[in-house]
Amino acid sequence: MRNKMMLHTTLLLLIATLATACGGGRKASQETQREEIWVSILPLKGIVSAIVGEEYPIRVLVPAGASPESFEPSARQLAEIDRARLVLGVGLLDFEQNLLEKLGRQRPIINLSEGIDLERGCCAHAGHAHHHAHGIDPHVWTSPRELQLLARNAYEAIRVAYPDSAHYRTRYEALDNRLKALDEACAKQLQEAGIKEFMIYHPALSYYARTYGITQRAIEHEGKEPSAKRIAELIDEGHRMGCRNILYQSQFPASSVEIIATDLGGKALAFDPLAEDIISEIERITNLIANP
Repeated sequence: MRNKMMLHTTLLLLIATLATACGGGRKASQETQREEIWVSILPLKGIVSAIVGEEYPIRVLVPAGASPESFEPSARQLAEIDRARLVLGVGLLDFEQNLLEKLGRQRPIINLSEGIDLERGCCAHAGHAHHHAHGIDPHVWTSPRELQLLARNAYEAIRVAYPDSAHYRTRYEALDNRLKALDEACAKQLQEAGIKEFMIYHPALSYYARTYGITQRAIEHEGKEPSAKRIAELIDEGHRMGCRNILYQSQFPASSVEIIATDLGGKALAFDPLAEDIISEIERITNLIANP
């Protein structure tokens, strides 16, 4: 009888321990989810991670390899975003603006492009033109100076959401100094190379070109492939510019520019404006442009 009582007590303790562990696990999971920070695209993850470190998970809406122009969030993503404490976006992408209509949250997606002098333009996906935010070029994160404003706005949003985390300022200042150094290095490299123009398939570097006073010659125009006549004109322009290589986004096929690059005696060079480590990618873009 005594052994049965001991066995019964042991089983009760075991059940209680398991229940506590499971309950604690659910609570921890809910707390982690509540403290997640969501961003719209991968370059913002790199910036936000530099500010908060590893304290909170940074979740990204548009996965690597996907296009923001054609992206549609899943029902699961919508539910998770609606519970998130902080959601940060560029504020210029169609899906970001459409997202608010699908969410029940009272707090808006924070627009990190606030204060940036915006350029007119549009994007294309699969041969169709997509006009963003009433014809605004959304690629503000491809320029070091605009990236500084995005980082500052991200820091301010994080500081308000987490006022007790004073050490975020130290990380933000280190990031800001790195972005300023990036800007100076890009300006110096382009100036020393004497670059005035560069050729690109899709006009994703408008803000970069504006920042450094150079001209972006785009092959694609408003989502449309160039005609045979336009291709001949582009080849003539490339020879006049002394440009052999042509940049294209890795999200587009190389075949879009290979013919023109071959006629110029150069190569089609891929870059990724949606890279998570956008600082390193801007350094790489500068190297590509400075060595035409």
